[in-house]
Amino acid sequence: MKLVVFLVATILVASQCHGASFRSFPLRLPTGYGDGASYGDVRCASWRLAVEAKNIFGFETIPEQCVEATANYIEGGQYQSDSKTVNQQVFFFARDREIHENDVVLFNIDGTVLSNVPYYSQHGYGSEKFNSTRYDEEFVNKGNAPALPETLKNYNKLLDLGLKVIFLTGRRTDKKAVTEANLKKAGYHTWEKLILKDPSNNQNSVEYKSTERAKLVQQGYRIIANVGDQWSGLSGHNVGIRTFKLPNPMYYIE
Repeated sequence: MKLVVFLVATILVASQCHGASFRSFPLRLPTGYGDGASYGDVRCASWRLAVEAKNIFGFETIPEQCVEATANYIEGGQYQSDSKTVNQQVFFFARDREIHENDVVLFNIDGTVLSNVPYYSQHGYGSEKFNSTRYDEEFVNKGNAPALPETLKNYNKLLDLGLKVIFLTGRRTDKKAVTEANLKKAGYHTWEKLILKDPSNNQNSVEYKSTERAKLVQQGYRIIANVGDQWSGLSGHNVGIRTFKLPNPMYYIE
């Protein structure tokens, strides 16, 4: 009798497993990096992930073979989706905290609140070496940069929570007027401070932003969240309670 019950149970389990809808993994996975093609969407996606995880850094240009994949990422919707996810986490983190009078959220500007995709789409999505003079002339000085939509949504929600917003940028102080006008045009109507870099300041981005954040702390501000598209703006001292890295596969700033 026991043998019969065992056999019936075995048949039932086998039939259920046979009818189940799932995919099994192979016992042996393919080996190698980008096998079959020197570069492709898969390998370029891996390169992009390594950049965002700060496993690849210090690069001057993206791989030439990844221009199309990068363009597809930026223009195809995944870039905005990734940006939305990060901004949502900023909001959730801030929402769940007790807000005090001098609590602030720190935002970088280029690539964080203002989109510079219009510029980079005309310059190889990062496959061309950066030219600061050209960038200022063709992009910054025109003051027409659009808002990154998910950051703008988050900005308004953070203000509704009672938080103050401070913009900390590597733009030079001579760009203050055009930057203020561009921010307002893009929808960022108010802020606590806009901090720009003095032209005589030779500090790299990590040193400069660490110094400015230290000043804010000394002034009594508490940095709840620090949001940027470059690791250099999220590293160093006084980075805040939490840092949030927005996607940017097109360039790297020391």
